[in-house]
Amino acid sequence: MMMDDDMENGGLGPYQDRPRTFPNMRSKPYVPMIFRILMRINIRVLFVLLLLCLGVVFYIGASTSPIIVFVFSVCIITFILSIYLCKWVLSKDEGPPEMAQISDAIRDGAEGFFRTQYGTISKMACLLALVIFCIYLFRNTTPQQEASGIGRSNSACITVAAFLLGALCSGIAGYVGMWVSVRANVRVSSAARRSAREALQIAVRAGGFSAIVVVGMAVIGIAILYATFYVWLGVDTPGSMKVTDLPLLLVGYGFGASFVALFAQLGGGIYTKAADVGADLVGKVEQGIPEDDPRNPAVIADLVGDNVGDCAARGADLFESIAAEIISAMILGGTMVQHPSGFILFPLVVHSFDLVISSIGILSIRSSRDSSVKAPIEDPMAILQKGYSVTIVLAVLTFGASTRWLLYTEQAPSAWLNFALCGLVGIITAYIFVWITKYYTDYKHEPVRALALSSSTGHGTNIIAGVSLGLESTAPPVLVISVSIVSAYWLGQTSGLVDESGNPIGGLFGTAVATMGMLSTAAYVLTMDMFGPIADNAGGIVEMSQQPESVREITDVLDAVGNTTKATTKGFAIGSAALASFLLFSAYMDEVATFAQEPFKQAGNYLIDCQVDIAIPEVFVGGLLGSMLIFLFSGWACSAVGKTAQEVVNEVRRQFIERPGIMEYKEKPDYARCVAIVASASLREMIKPGALAIISPLVIGGWVLALEGEKNDHHIPPLSCISFTHLSFLWALSTVVSAFRNSVALVLGQLVKFAHEGHALLGAKVVAALLMFATVSGILMALFLNTAGGAWDNAKKFIETGALGGKGSDTHKAAVTGDTVGDPFKDTAGPSLHVLIKMLATITLVMAPIFL
Repeated sequence: MMMDDDMENGGLGPYQDRPRTFPNMRSKPYVPMIFRILMRINIRVLFVLLLLCLGVVFYIGASTSPIIVFVFSVCIITFILSIYLCKWVLSKDEGPPEMAQISDAIRDGAEGFFRTQYGTISKMACLLALVIFCIYLFRNTTPQQEASGIGRSNSACITVAAFLLGALCSGIAGYVGMWVSVRANVRVSSAARRSAREALQIAVRAGGFSAIVVVGMAVIGIAILYATFYVWLGVDTPGSMKVTDLPLLLVGYGFGASFVALFAQLGGGIYTKAADVGADLVGKVEQGIPEDDPRNPAVIADLVGDNVGDCAARGADLFESIAAEIISAMILGGTMVQHPSGFILFPLVVHSFDLVISSIGILSIRSSRDSSVKAPIEDPMAILQKGYSVTIVLAVLTFGASTRWLLYTEQAPSAWLNFALCGLVGIITAYIFVWITKYYTDYKHEPVRALALSSSTGHGTNIIAGVSLGLESTAPPVLVISVSIVSAYWLGQTSGLVDESGNPIGGLFGTAVATMGMLSTAAYVLTMDMFGPIADNAGGIVEMSQQPESVREITDVLDAVGNTTKATTKGFAIGSAALASFLLFSAYMDEVATFAQEPFKQAGNYLIDCQVDIAIPEVFVGGLLGSMLIFLFSGWACSAVGKTAQEVVNEVRRQFIERPGIMEYKEKPDYARCVAIVASASLREMIKPGALAIISPLVIGGWVLALEGEKNDHHIPPLSCISFTHLSFLWALSTVVSAFRNSVALVLGQLVKFAHEGHALLGAKVVAALLMFATVSGILMALFLNTAGGAWDNAKKFIETGALGGKGSDTHKAAVTGDTVGDPFKDTAGPSLHVLIKMLATITLVMAPIFL
């Protein structure tokens, strides 16, 4: 939207002396279609429909298990609490008119981009759902499914329905994160005029609302799906499916959540960091103006990006993490004992308690009773840590109670205690992960201060120090993950649970319980993550509305803490992703064994049958391709940010040249132009890396399917198979296929040549190697990218506090360069890798039958 003519011509004097107005990015506020439909329904009719739906849900739950009823009850109660938090936040004032006008511009820009982005993602999801349906119509079925009467068509419908439900819930989780952040930011800004503690409380409760909804939707979505399939298929009745096989039908839900989260993270990450880089390079470095200065044409785009990149994308990311962990643990729980209902439903109960204890932790953070009394600014991180400590203590208690309730079995009376200790291992791992990330990214500690000091000798030394810090920071988390996996596995193996042959079988489930323990405080951790972008937006609103310096000091402190909480959450996310991927890999081996009716899983303590042996050339090549995928994906994600940022830089420079009155406040920047550039470019650039991630496993699957066709004399032409597996993203593959089709075909074509040389399940082994190598490489790469980017950002913040020359100094400019390099690391490529490694695992689970 263009400016008014009087502002264009600068004829009314400096606009800092006039009421400050900011353009809307859309002509009217965007309301999703489902909400528009609900708003047209009479409130009484809507209330009756709601009660009817709740009645149906509880009836299905009661027909399944009392545990499911408990899960439903907890989720609904915490949803009511989230409504209270939302109303409490929205009841706060928005401050003076100029604050509200800036907030409206941010809100309209964020909602407009969200609508376009998720419209694109939904179309791709529907197309991929069609491909999954077609694949499942021609795939193999397990003997258990055949015995229970679930044919290929039913299996296809179940998987597609689960996929679409997971995608829908993931999209809603992202929308909720964005919806609350664009309304809370201005209220935090207004509260900062009164007290830091009140501003902190509003930001935390706004983040808490989003976190409770995200975690609650992940839990209740899987619970409803499980209960519906249980009742519809008549599970555990004569001639029907066993309850141990039911969790395999849920893998489509995890894949749908991963699919949406990947593109949400890519698109949002490209948007926010391209705008941030463009604004910083021209505004801070070239023009020497402060961050979030209203004279910067890219400032609104930068603030919009905080919401679509950090809030919406992170909500979808954590939703996907929890969904993947729950489903993989349920699959492993079905292999434990003769009557495994408690083991299967245990993950749902753990995360139900997570909602309760995290809510208590959120409510424990309160503002001072009299906000008019001016008090010294407390350390916000210390206040958040107190809330986290409360949540941790409650998590230990509720986790122990859950294991005694659900994991007690007469076969091994003391097994529950071992599994409780596994959960304790996971909780301790989460706490250590948060502390390690805080140590490497908070400017109160030596690593970030040393990085800031390196900026005093120039841009190059800053980059060298940041890269070395990021590389070094991968060591402690890997050691912690290694110790936790081995410890949890050992505790599970010694739990006393054995199979019919007397072999211990609790090891893998022990690691699953440790993963649940690590994620048992996920709602509070997500709250801390959401706090970051809300505080960042609040600081921008304060700066643009030209509030007193004392107000900006408060928001600067909150913003710096927000950077640390975002970094710690990313460390937490990659740690949980590492454990969850280990579980998903084990679930993949179980599913392959089920479909192939061959031992492709653990026998006794270790994998001794059908090993994934990297000494086999094809398997080694599969692993090498998996590692390559991580580096290529990261490169394309960072490149997308760079290309989009170049467009922003050119536009901002053009406006400063063509409108020299901007710097003297005589002309107003065209904010909407930068928003439009970043929005269109980010949607365009997210396709290539996203398509690469989806297609890579399917390329191998397609060739294996062709191989099976030749072995079984079905005469499936290889080229038609390639078209079949590429159908969902054929329109986006020209850049991918043109560079790699021939080389990939040459390598993977050797599978046909070697298939008859005595290697059983070769295709499944190659895909397993791809998954293993990609997971290991992805964990290390994500740790490096997240920590280096966060450290660069807070080194800049440390200098902006007045250290080493302060704002505008050469040291500060060098730190801005480092922060610019780190932006795509920590907010685009790094977080996208969290989703990628779990999505690779879920897509191999969904597509496992075509790899046989």
